[in-house]
Amino acid sequence: MRKTFTISILASAAASLVTALALAQTLPWNNPGSEQSPVESEASRRSAPAPKRDLSGIWDAGFAGVAPTGQNTVAPLTPLGERIGKTHRSGDGSRVVAVPQINDPLSTMGDPAGFPRTLLFELRPFQVVQTASQVLMLQMFEKRWRVIWTDGRALPRDPDPRWYGYSTGKWVDDYTFVVTTIGTDERTWLNNAGDPHSNELKVEERYHRVSRGTMELTVLLDDPKIYTRPWIGRDRLQLRLMPADTDLMEMIPSASEAAEYRRLMAAPRK
Repeated sequence: MRKTFTISILASAAASLVTALALAQTLPWNNPGSEQSPVESEASRRSAPAPKRDLSGIWDAGFAGVAPTGQNTVAPLTPLGERIGKTHRSGDGSRVVAVPQINDPLSTMGDPAGFPRTLLFELRPFQVVQTASQVLMLQMFEKRWRVIWTDGRALPRDPDPRWYGYSTGKWVDDYTFVVTTIGTDERTWLNNAGDPHSNELKVEERYHRVSRGTMELTVLLDDPKIYTRPWIGRDRLQLRLMPADTDLMEMIPSASEAAEYRRLMAAPRK
């Protein structure tokens, strides 16, 4: 019998429930990450040398990858950023409101999470596949994929905004891969706390492979229209290599189930 699991991004408790249900599955199917540890020891993972110029594999940040309340080091907002931020009524963080009043486009309209929200809010396990001209990131959350071009092309000068932007990447040394993304759709939020961004946002991801089983992710955001200075959204976040035979669970936010969640949460308790 096929079981499906969905996540309401309206409350972190829902995420915990999804994980708990998924853990009851018979592995190797429907692995949710987080508490599913590789069979090798921590010492072994860290001591084995990393392969050169290779990020291939399934990576998991654990519970540290889920940050519903936003980051600790968000830069101050510009006056425009303040005005936009005041229109966001979120499920977490400083803009939190009661569930019926939330206007998060991800949970109320079924819009895609967009980029870089999938890095800053729901960084669930993801698989990296490398080709001769691309690095593909296949994400468990929303079951999306990103294309990072490595063929030397320049980013577009006046891009038509896209939910997940336009990305190019390059190796700066044998163990560090840097991705630059622009052209993101300003309708998306940066996280569940409702931090805004404009279509001038520039995101730099730095993936540094420390060992065979460990990688660090640093994310730098630069949006001069919305923030007074560049700021770090992820600072050397630890990613763990999962076993190659891992089957990731399906985690696709459903607009209909989000609406039902809102209805139930808004109903008076008896």
